Amino acid sequence: MKQTKLLLAATAITLTSLFSIPVLAQTAPDQNQTEKAAEPSLTDGEVRKIDKEAGKLTIRHGEIKHLEMPPMTMIFVARDKSMLDKVKTGDKVRFMATHENGQMIVTDIQPIK
Repeated sequence: MKQTKLLLAATAITLTSLFSIPVLAQTAPDQNQTEKAAEPSLTDGEVRKIDKEAGKLTIRHGEIKHLEMPPMTMIFVARDKSMLDKVKTGDKVRFMATHENGQMIVTDIQPIK
């Protein structure tokens, strides 16, 4: 009986320490969480292709920090097709992008003069 009580006490202490460590780790502030998240901002890019009918444009862009996206060339959907009238293929631009419903959306685009 004495051995059973000792075994139960040791098990309880072990289980308590095992389960409390992850909880403490979760409640401690993570360095990445304490840093301010990247604020949405305009990104530099170059218009490679425009499809006005589909409302899409291909942009070779730099890093999009607020989306944690490295530089690349990709297709974006224009939130408003009239934005596509502001630019032409080859234009250097600054643009704002968001990720919504599985699509990359350009919400603002400004040609660089």
